[in-house]
Amino acid sequence: MKQSLLLIYIITLSACSSVGQGLAELTGLSFLHDRRDSAAITLDEKIEDSAIIELHGLDEIKDKSHFNITSYNGKLLLTGEAETEDIREIIIANVRIISGVKLVHNEILVGPLSTLQSRSEDFLLTIKAKDAIAEIKDKPGFDATRVKVVSENKTVFLMGLVHEEEGDAAAKAAQKVSGVKKVVTVFEYIDYANENN
Repeated sequence: MKQSLLLIYIITLSACSSVGQGLAELTGLSFLHDRRDSAAITLDEKIEDSAIIELHGLDEIKDKSHFNITSYNGKLLLTGEAETEDIREIIIANVRIISGVKLVHNEILVGPLSTLQSRSEDFLLTIKAKDAIAEIKDKPGFDATRVKVVSENKTVFLMGLVHEEEGDAAAKAAQKVSGVKKVVTVFEYIDYANENN
């Protein structure tokens, strides 16, 4: 019963997330503001799908790991938990060879798997961090939909193609969110001279 109420609470709260960013992501319109070209966006989706299919097919890690896979411009972020170092290494080895992966950021912790409650709290942190980043108004041209937010074990990971000052502002905004223990930036920094959008 408590889990059902928690899930309803999360869904209700997520509906209150920043309307502009939320609608853009839900309708798929965030690609209009994305600094990646359509080929890179498609490749990232393919990388994530391939990684999920590959890893879910491995019996040796089933029920012994919990992981999230996020690809942004060919850079793959792995977050979650593995019960042993060997299981973590199996996960890394299998995603590293996926076509299109340029770099793997391994943030999988070795230890007990996170609980449903912990994952729900991380989900809420992601929403709050996105809201905080969407409130950045002092960076001309900054678009919060260009920042990908992933939360795991109260750590917020930020990805995207951003200018350094945009990344710094997003990290500071996320760090101020109640409940965030740490912010890890996995940005790819661009300069104004090479920006297409």
